[in-house]
Amino acid sequence: MSDPIEKGPNRFPDEVGLREKRKLRAEKHRPQGVWFGLGMFGIVGWSVSVPTVVFVFLGIWIDLKWPGPYSWTLMLLVIGLIVGCLNAWFWVNRERKAINEEREDGLR
Repeated sequence: MSDPIEKGPNRFPDEVGLREKRKLRAEKHRPQGVWFGLGMFGIVGWSVSVPTVVFVFLGIWIDLKWPGPYSWTLMLLVIGLIVGCLNAWFWVNRERKAINEEREDGLR
């Protein structure tokens, strides 16, 4: 990648402006601590576990109401796990995109 600051007589004001943007962004977004990381793990965990548990309870209810040769509990357990993993993947992907966009905006 090339340096965003052009070479020439107007280099000094551009360089000062770029450094000021970086400084303001650094002050606005302080480094996250250990608790922030643990909170992220908790959010991802909840986004997987809640749909899984809901689908399992739905499967148990269906099995008790209408018994049959197939276990709805096991089928809905797998479906709930897939839905929960997709939910976590979409959430993490959205956060990653926001971080990348913020980094790109900071370099302009």
